Amino acid sequence: MKTSTDRILTTHTGSLPRPKGLIDLILGREQGNAVAAGVFEAATAKAVDEIVAQQVAAGIDAVSDGEMSKPSYTTYIRHRVDGIAPDPRAAEKGRDIMIGRDLLEHPDFARERRSFAAVPFPGCVGALRYKDRSALDRDIAHLKAAAAKAKPTDVFMTAPSPGILTRFIINLHYPSEDAYLAALADVMKTEYRAIVEAGFILQIDAPDLGSARNNQYRHLTDDEFRAKIAERNVAALNAAIAGLPADRMRLHICWGNYEGPHTHDLPLVKIIDIAFKAHVGAFSIEAANPRHDHEWEDLKTIKIPGDKILIPGVIDSTTNFVEHPRLVAQRIGRYADIVGRDRVIAGVDCGFGTAVRTEPMVADSIVWAKLRALSEGAAIASKRLWGRAA
Repeated sequence: MKTSTDRILTTHTGSLPRPKGLIDLILGREQGNAVAAGVFEAATAKAVDEIVAQQVAAGIDAVSDGEMSKPSYTTYIRHRVDGIAPDPRAAEKGRDIMIGRDLLEHPDFARERRSFAAVPFPGCVGALRYKDRSALDRDIAHLKAAAAKAKPTDVFMTAPSPGILTRFIINLHYPSEDAYLAALADVMKTEYRAIVEAGFILQIDAPDLGSARNNQYRHLTDDEFRAKIAERNVAALNAAIAGLPADRMRLHICWGNYEGPHTHDLPLVKIIDIAFKAHVGAFSIEAANPRHDHEWEDLKTIKIPGDKILIPGVIDSTTNFVEHPRLVAQRIGRYADIVGRDRVIAGVDCGFGTAVRTEPMVADSIVWAKLRALSEGAAIASKRLWGRAA
């Protein structure tokens, strides 16, 4: 992946606001309505073309397709993998594992919180098998075509980790979670390899190393979560990406993309050592979230492998505040002081459209204002770190 050799590069976490017409098509398809394939693909191609151009215009260096075709960053795989289907048992279990300890502690807030998505979680109802690459290949083709026009510095595409899929695709078939995880790791190899072979950076979304401690595994202690879940999930991920070059991959860790208490989030220092065992070149972490903004101090106290790049989120993804560029530059500077200016890429805490919503958390226009603030802040930081204008 491109690195910050003469200025701080910028990126984000993958998902971006979808056009209203495309949202209607996605929700219609997820709710079982007939949506003509040609209509859906034409709308997706147009949306990707526009979203890539917007990112470049906002000053973003490493761009994505914004996850335009996907109902969420995880559940889209049901359209590509045999053995996954809507199931009321999955919907019921999914509601339970969405409840974090912080929400249980603040029920008055939890009652007012908007749901994660407009469609329920699907279930794994049979043996998993990657049945058809056509949707994956179309996503790749749309992003290639858009990038050829807009000419960004770098291009990435997202895919979920096997571990996070155990949370959003509810297991109703495999005899154990370990067996289910192994099957997910095997089936996701197709997506991982295709994205890298297309020439894109593969971003693996792994909130299972962060937010899952607070909800899916809220019954465990921190030490049990580390030993039983995090270590296992990273090992499964490494099996799935075996043979792929580390410098073509980055890992995203987050604590749940919602504006809430986050009072039971696992501290970064309790998981980053295990995350560093993933065979990837860069790590995207939350660094603007007010429950994690202080953790740059903790990173100063640990040994960070010399070949790893940090992508701290210096823009929040859950509120409609627009960060001042000077604050963005200050946040970038903290991480440059820790690992060096050439090993920092300025990012965003999480996605702006991780699941399709009729009412987004952050208004579309504000998303773009935030991304411009990210670019402006990176320019200020570049001037400070290299002693000249970027």
